[in-house]
Amino acid sequence: MLRRHFMLSVAGSAVGMLVLPKVAFAEAGTIDWYTNSDTNILDFWTNTVAPKFEVANPGLKLNIVDAGDGMDAITQRALAALETKTDPKADFIEQGDPLSPKGAMEAGLYANLKDSLSNWSKVNPLGIETDFAVPYRGSQVLLAFDGTKVTPEDAPKTFEDLVKWIKANPGQFIYNRPDKGGSGGNFVRRVIHEVNGRDPSKFTVENFTPEYAEKMLAPAWELLKDLAPSLFEGGAYTGGNTPSIQLLSQSAVTMIPAWSDMALQNIANGVLPETTGITQLTDLAFCGGFARSVVFANGANRDAAIKLADFVLTEEIQSAIISELGGFPGVAWDYVSADLRQKYQAVVPSSIPTFPGGDWGSAINDGWYRNVAPNVDRNA
Repeated sequence: MLRRHFMLSVAGSAVGMLVLPKVAFAEAGTIDWYTNSDTNILDFWTNTVAPKFEVANPGLKLNIVDAGDGMDAITQRALAALETKTDPKADFIEQGDPLSPKGAMEAGLYANLKDSLSNWSKVNPLGIETDFAVPYRGSQVLLAFDGTKVTPEDAPKTFEDLVKWIKANPGQFIYNRPDKGGSGGNFVRRVIHEVNGRDPSKFTVENFTPEYAEKMLAPAWELLKDLAPSLFEGGAYTGGNTPSIQLLSQSAVTMIPAWSDMALQNIANGVLPETTGITQLTDLAFCGGFARSVVFANGANRDAAIKLADFVLTEEIQSAIISELGGFPGVAWDYVSADLRQKYQAVVPSSIPTFPGGDWGSAINDGWYRNVAPNVDRNA
């Protein structure tokens, strides 16, 4: 689930696009922590998780680094360090995929968290993909719309309704490029589900082959090409989750796919007006999922990073994920208070369709640029 478009330095120095973030040599007790999530997640860790963790664990601290588009380089560096038995200068990835790079998990790059965390039994089973990543927060893509132009009763309820609305309201819908943020990425995945019988079970990590992917994705590219002329500016796409929300806040568009937590948080802080509506499709919901953290098994502060992974599953932090982020917890809802379950029932998912990562992610991103938006500069 990538949630990022722009770069922001939190280590005190500017970071350029596609430049590996500046790092310091590992210090004992200092967890080198990386993310490429949006600023709301970065702020949450900086202002909430890190101070609480450091108070609860005297002698340990977090070195918080915004990796931006350099996350792949960090993981590749850690894999190279594993092979040379050197320090990867990284311990904890806030949102990582143990299936990437291919073969890294089997090579021992990632720590087995199921065997290491005392709170693992509390994890929501829907969020578990492997034993090597802990799902600590969740969210789900939904439709956010201008409530002064669309009533809740008239908002699309099915994917067919959404297609009809987009075509009947040209220029009033936009989504971001699928490799630049999960709201657009999961809009594309909902299209893929639609053209394949609304059956998420047809897509698994194990059943990927290039030939199968070509067969399953080709109809989605045709549908998305058909929609393109009805999008904002006759076929424009934003560069991330936040730019889409900004267009909605400026009334430049009427409807967007958005993450549930980002929509609720932006309504709460006034970026989006209180009249903003949110709705979920009823025939098959948009994909949601969990941000899964990984710990490098070869990190200099591996044991401290495992303590951090366990700490974020505590009731204190899981409650803050609900109340401060508008997200849903990584633990089962039974492990949060009844008051919070009631107060934030709007973000309690009744179902969470998912889509596998690994090779599927690359196939979707590459296929979208090649077939749907061949004139869009992928590096822009």
